[in-house]
Amino acid sequence: MSDDDYIFDEDSGDWIPASEASAKAARAAEVEVRDAVGNLLADGDQVTLIKDLEVKGAGQTLKRGTLIKSIRLTGDQQEIDCRYDGIKGLVLRAEFVRKRQ
Repeated sequence: MSDDDYIFDEDSGDWIPASEASAKAARAAEVEVRDAVGNLLADGDQVTLIKDLEVKGAGQTLKRGTLIKSIRLTGDQQEIDCRYDGIKGLVLRAEFVRKRQ
């Protein structure tokens, strides 16, 4: 599409340039993941658990205060992927972690 093309925007009810529509779609596709206190999380952040969590299938409990290094965002607003010693494929909910500053 060129800049001369216009697309009808359902949200605003106006005709907008195609370049603006594609930028708007890209912003909508980005997922904001926030921790328990509202801090924005990003790939590579370190987080601390705020609650004891039982890990299903591993027979292990992660204690409150456990440091998780180098998280990865999954595209889901509430899930983060991470590694921890002895546990493969650990996925935590963002509501149980706090970003470490």
